[in-house]
Amino acid sequence: MQDYRIDDWLPTSRKEMEARGWEEVDVIFFSGDAYVDHPSFGAAVIGRVLEAEGYRVAIVPQPNWRDDLRDFRKLGRPRLFFAVSAGAMDSMVNHYTANKRLRSDDAYTPDGRYGMRPDYPTIIYTQILKEIFGDVPVVVGGIEASLRRVTHYDYWQDKLRPSILTECGADLLVYGMGERPIREIARRLAAGEPIASLRDIPQTAVLEPAQLIPADSDNDAVLAPHEECLRNKRVQAANFKIVEEESNALRARHLWQRCGNVAVHINPPYPPMTTEEVDATFDLPFTRLPHPRYKGKTIPAYEMIRHSVCLHRGCFGGCAFCTISAHQGKFISSRSKESIMREVKAVTAMPDFKGYISDLGGPSANMYMMRGENGEACKRCRRSSCLFPAVCPNLVTDHRPLLDLYKQVDALPAVKKSNVGSGVRYDLVLHRHRNPEIADSGRLYAEELIAHHVSGRLKVAPEHTSDTVLQYMRKPSFALFHSFKTLFDKVNKREGLRQQLIPYFISSHPGCTEEAMAELAVTTKYLNFHLEQVQDFTPTPMTLATEMYYTGIDPYTGEKVFTARSAEQKLGQRKYFFWYKRENEEDIRNSLNRMHRADLIRQLYGDRPFKPVHSYTPQQDQSKRPGYKSTKNQSEALKKKVTTRKKK
Repeated sequence: MQDYRIDDWLPTSRKEMEARGWEEVDVIFFSGDAYVDHPSFGAAVIGRVLEAEGYRVAIVPQPNWRDDLRDFRKLGRPRLFFAVSAGAMDSMVNHYTANKRLRSDDAYTPDGRYGMRPDYPTIIYTQILKEIFGDVPVVVGGIEASLRRVTHYDYWQDKLRPSILTECGADLLVYGMGERPIREIARRLAAGEPIASLRDIPQTAVLEPAQLIPADSDNDAVLAPHEECLRNKRVQAANFKIVEEESNALRARHLWQRCGNVAVHINPPYPPMTTEEVDATFDLPFTRLPHPRYKGKTIPAYEMIRHSVCLHRGCFGGCAFCTISAHQGKFISSRSKESIMREVKAVTAMPDFKGYISDLGGPSANMYMMRGENGEACKRCRRSSCLFPAVCPNLVTDHRPLLDLYKQVDALPAVKKSNVGSGVRYDLVLHRHRNPEIADSGRLYAEELIAHHVSGRLKVAPEHTSDTVLQYMRKPSFALFHSFKTLFDKVNKREGLRQQLIPYFISSHPGCTEEAMAELAVTTKYLNFHLEQVQDFTPTPMTLATEMYYTGIDPYTGEKVFTARSAEQKLGQRKYFFWYKRENEEDIRNSLNRMHRADLIRQLYGDRPFKPVHSYTPQQDQSKRPGYKSTKNQSEALKKKVTTRKKK
């Protein structure tokens, strides 16, 4: 195990800068997360990337924005620019539940402490920096900025908001995975170019004078202005379709959107990262540990991934409610086997490693090394999903590279078992590719996974049982889940295992009705599931489901979509997850009677009549509680029992 020194981390204080002999740094990174020097944490990745290019980088994690702002001043002015990120999650998802209730903890903060970042830190941090250091460029990035780069619906304020660039005052926005754009920004600023001239860097967005908006062309797509989106929800829905298609295209156009007197100009993204480029990031000299400033404290998000290894980036699932492809892209960028094995060996060298890799995964566990067979077809494609409405015939669904990787990891003497904790796409596993060997690799993968890489429970995400709802979700038919469960049970029986299959489900998704949830309850009852991995749909910026939630329209068909919006409607759906709880039975019976679905009542509860659950408080007369015995009666009964025993 390597012994680390304080300067093995990027500096977070003036004292740490001085220990390196630095009077100033080139880039100062402000992050809403605690600083964990690990490739799963964005601030660490961008900091290490810039460091590898020869720049001096410092990080200010979770600065205090409520006092005299000394955290924003303590490292002084950077030579090149400030970088700002809200953190690994959108701050509003981090702060609030689907019912808009304030969460009591924060997984990216030491000891899970709540309140260490503001709502919308991208905006707050940038505005503070611009107020203090008005002439220093500010570059924003991370998932919060990335998914708010155009007009978007904000669930927590229940309104459309313009591009975050117009609200925060940053000079430049980086969207998606930021290694390549951040290097180019630093290179050009270091060469003496003013920030105002950096208008053409791929995967960035800038503000331009509105008069520069071009006409629609093969190179440019002009979105409806923000003000028009405010007036007309159909216009907003049409905008989203353009943005999503261009975000998933290999040959994307420049996007333009007017907002008042300015235009948001979004440059097309870089091509997907090559294996060599992804390796270069993961092979940087991360300590894989939280900064020593957190000694004695626990960072929950780090604890979850400390013994895990990410195999690839990107996801071509295109689920309607998911932001992964909107941020990372739908094209898979996989690491080499050699790079992965180097990281696995680094994990096994950690002093607290007990022999178990917690996850060999990624955004989806089994998309490693998958790609389109015909690259030219992929360049012409505008589909947001390679799996919906059916698996693309051009997709090579070969699981053999994963099987080979699992074999090599498990062969290491220090590894007792490598688990897969990321979500498995069982539609990929079950897909019958035209090549028999590739088709068979899915079955072989499933058998290897179930027999040797499950830590007692395998989590998969059917999300719903209704094929109608699943169509809105861009998910496969629930019939495939039945097929996978049959395979899961078969392998468990053969191997003498008693593992559980844990399905994820979502309520209140656009297109989902209370009746569909009642049918879900019946279906899961007959599968003997008592559901626990469930959630209410939370609208997050830049997803198809969020656009349907806000507009009530499917952007691709123009048809109206029912959505549960009120708290009453959402609770009315959620209760069916827990149909087996006595306190929910009366409400469910009444609801199903109103829907004239007595058949569902019988399937859930049989023909037995409903018996109300009596609840009593200390103020009530306990003598009326069924089966009540007074203290006096209980005492006399006990004496009688003792006397009888003595006589015997």
